[in-house]
Amino acid sequence: MATEVTVPMVGKIVNVLVKVGDKVSEDDQIATLEAMKMEMPIVAPVGGVIKQISVTAGQEVDADTVLAIIE
Repeated sequence: MATEVTVPMVGKIVNVLVKVGDKVSEDDQIATLEAMKMEMPIVAPVGGVIKQISVTAGQEVDADTVLAIIE
């Protein structure tokens, strides 16, 4: 079953630390979001394999934007 990783708030993606095909464990950092002059890690809610990356570094995102899909 696929799990969507979403962005918690409006901001800018600073970096994406994984690529499609990478294996991740629960709580592994997959990206960094800059919001309200702070950087916050975006972590995997589950372990699995990255099936899709939907954002790029430097991209402005809205809350609940899908960042990645993990299967």
